[in-house]
Amino acid sequence: MHRPDHSSHTAETAHHDDRVQFLVVGDETSLSEVEAELALLPLCARGRVFLEVEDADRIAPISAPIRMTVTWLTRATRSGRPGTGERCARGAAATRAVRAWATEMLCDGPGATQAIVTGGFSLVTEVRELLQAEVGMDRDAVVTPERPHRPASV
Repeated sequence: MHRPDHSSHTAETAHHDDRVQFLVVGDETSLSEVEAELALLPLCARGRVFLEVEDADRIAPISAPIRMTVTWLTRATRSGRPGTGERCARGAAATRAVRAWATEMLCDGPGATQAIVTGGFSLVTEVRELLQAEVGMDRDAVVTPERPHRPASV
């Protein structure tokens, strides 16, 4: 799990633009991991949380720092690739949301962004590649918590 260092955060530094901005991404397979990651962030953390689920029935209350905006993305209400009539594939809604958010919110100004990406393989892979290759985030700035190995059923 990502464990941020809060030792340099004081009342005098709380309102400067050099604070870390957080991006947390997950899906229905990693909701407990996302909740654990959000619980480790400081109460004054700012940023965005994107959670992708199959449908609205999977949406549940989730606790996040007050300056973090939580957005639930339901695949059932989204289409797949434009013009194909396909259904939204796993990871596609969150990847699109991250791409749109990064285009608008990540600039070369002061500050830093720390991404925490959990969930299924395709989601983690696509978002990590997007943030590193397209957006230009450092490898160390994109955290993908290790998931325990689950042996195949016999």
